[in-house]
Amino acid sequence: MQKDGRTLIIDAKYYSKAMAQNYDKLTLRSAHLYQIYAYVKNTDTANTGSVSGLLLYAKTEDALFPEGVRYVIGGSSIGAGTLDLNCDFKEIAAQPEDIAQHYFA
Repeated sequence: MQKDGRTLIIDAKYYSKAMAQNYDKLTLRSAHLYQIYAYVKNTDTANTGSVSGLLLYAKTEDALFPEGVRYVIGGSSIGAGTLDLNCDFKEIAAQPEDIAQHYFA
């Protein structure tokens, strides 16, 4: 998605458990963070910081999921959120735009 000279790369994932457990602490899967970071850095070749990444997970019945998580890695904003697929299509279709607005704010 692009807006006002900024780009948001969204990588959609589906895992029954979006979070990984690391020494009693729940975190995002590092492989997913590395992957979205690679997408962002390969797009932002001028290192302007105008490219951000978002890991977007389908919401599952798991009680723990990322919502509004944000990191700054190497000067680039990387976030994570969820998409609720358990609603009617109009609501599903509106969610990515709502999520993107949060990251472009």
